[in-house]
Amino acid sequence: MIIKTTHSPEETRALAERVATRLEGGTVVAFFGDLGAGKTTFVSGLAKGLQLNADVHSPTFSLVNEYHGEKSLYHFDMYRVETWEDLLLTGFFDYYDQGEILACEWSENIENALPENTIRITIRRGEEENDRIISIEGFGKYENFEC
Repeated sequence: MIIKTTHSPEETRALAERVATRLEGGTVVAFFGDLGAGKTTFVSGLAKGLQLNADVHSPTFSLVNEYHGEKSLYHFDMYRVETWEDLLLTGFFDYYDQGEILACEWSENIENALPENTIRITIRRGEEENDRIISIEGFGKYENFEC
C-alpha cells in the first residue's frame, strides 16, 4: 500500500498525474471517500497524466463522462447505483470488457462487482482544510513506485 499526504488540490492532482503514467487499458481505479474528499480532483489529475485535454467534472447526473485521447478514461459516479440492474445500465461492464481505463467514484456501492485487479484509492481529510491522506492499494507491480 502507498500512503501519501497532499496539502492542496494542486498536489493531489500532481500525485494523480504520476499515478496515471503507470495505468494501462483494462484498469479500474475505484475511489472511496466522503463527499468533497477530492475524488474528482484526483480524476482530473489522472486525465492530465494520460495527456487528455479534458474539463473533468463529476459525472453525478450523467453517470459516466468520457475523455478520449491516445488512451481513454471513463469517469463513473456510482453514488446512485443500488442494484445490479443500475450498474448494468451505467455501461460499466461494457467499458471494462473493451479494455478501457475506468475511474469510479463512490465505489462503496459496487464493491462486489469490482475486478480482482482493481486499484483502490481512499481519500480522507487531514488535519488542515486542504490536507488529504491518500491510500493506494492494488498498484500491483508498481507498489514500490515512488509517487
